[in-house]
Amino acid sequence: MEKALIVISVLLILIVLLQSNKASDASQIITGGNAMLMGKSKERGAEKLITNVTYALGFAFIIISFILSIN
Repeated sequence: MEKALIVISVLLILIVLLQSNKASDASQIITGGNAMLMGKSKERGAEKLITNVTYALGFAFIIISFILSIN
């Protein structure tokens, strides 16, 4: 089970690095530069797939960490 957690951790790091740079968009909240940041911009194609994989890996990481903490 520990090996699975290590594999998920590495995959999670890699998939987060593949995501588009949303940090520059987030910095515009302070300056007020982007009114559509939290708007209805929809992800499509590969970006949506990467986001869904990130959610799934994050959920798996939390569940496996919780299971390992019980043992």
